[in-house]
Amino acid sequence: MSDLANSATPIYQRLFNAYRADILSHRLRPGQRVDSISQIQVEHGVARETAKRVLNLLAREGYIVQRRGKGSFVADLRPKERIWGLVFPFYSIQYEDLILETANRAAQLGREIRHFCNYNSWEEEIRLVGIMLHQRYEAVVVIPTMDESKTWDFYSHVSPHDSPVVLLDHTMSSNSFRYVIQTYDLGVTRAINYLLGQKDGGVAFVENELWAGRNMVLELMRGTYFDLLRKRRPDFEPCVLPRGSAVRLRDLRERGITGLFCCDDVSAIQAIGRLREQGVAVPRDFGVVSYGNSDLARFFTPPISSVDPRNAEMASILVDILHPSVAATSPVKHEHVVLPELIVRGT
Repeated sequence: MSDLANSATPIYQRLFNAYRADILSHRLRPGQRVDSISQIQVEHGVARETAKRVLNLLAREGYIVQRRGKGSFVADLRPKERIWGLVFPFYSIQYEDLILETANRAAQLGREIRHFCNYNSWEEEIRLVGIMLHQRYEAVVVIPTMDESKTWDFYSHVSPHDSPVVLLDHTMSSNSFRYVIQTYDLGVTRAINYLLGQKDGGVAFVENELWAGRNMVLELMRGTYFDLLRKRRPDFEPCVLPRGSAVRLRDLRERGITGLFCCDDVSAIQAIGRLREQGVAVPRDFGVVSYGNSDLARFFTPPISSVDPRNAEMASILVDILHPSVAATSPVKHEHVVLPELIVRGT
């Protein structure tokens, strides 16, 4: 329990917040006994009325149940809601597509999707997941933040009797959960190899700096890009641009770059626009490939060559393993790997 000293907040409120945090983070699990009035008095040095007030407030808010003569226990809460929560670390057009695909399929089962962004914060991730478990969402789907070592303790305390937690899109499959994973390294490899096969120059990697902070998607993409370029074009220094609008023809030509791999479709459209402004034809002078294959890539002129993450397949698998008749009987650890596909179009 966090330090309760040196705060202007009343002690009963600080104790309430601390116990509530332990319940939401599953350090205290449903059915587990909570400290008694006398235990709270001794552990925290507070008056009996303060300890009693803390327990009464926890009970009133639905976090514990008080049983006369037996004590207080973490509430084994109401029946599960027909809601699936989706927690993702940052906004991208690709995730928007994945959310829509999942929501459409979940609706066919009479399930509602509620999605939340944790802004690439592992603290916010476990807070959101904890609230969903406490509110009895039927299932929770998480696209993990960068530092999974920080969330390991939380997920290791999630009970198999809780709502199923599925880790989606990218993760190190080191713990016992259901997974639906896409292999970003394969998608990037196919894109880079295609661009290198079209022209003799180097390839630049265009990121999207609006994605919040360090994140696993860009780390995976960037690492694969560096490794592959050094193997295939050792004479060309890797070049990473922060966004599509940062494309400068003079700089690219000085570096001998003839291809752009963009982390998403928005960045690709920005890059193509900047090249056009500078009198460059795509794909005659420069090749451009994006990652995402959203409507933006398909309906842009010319249509953009793009890595399809196969969101429809990911959503279909996700819904299959969360279907109530399957989730109740399937193994806790259940892994599915989706292989991205390069769709070659007009760029």
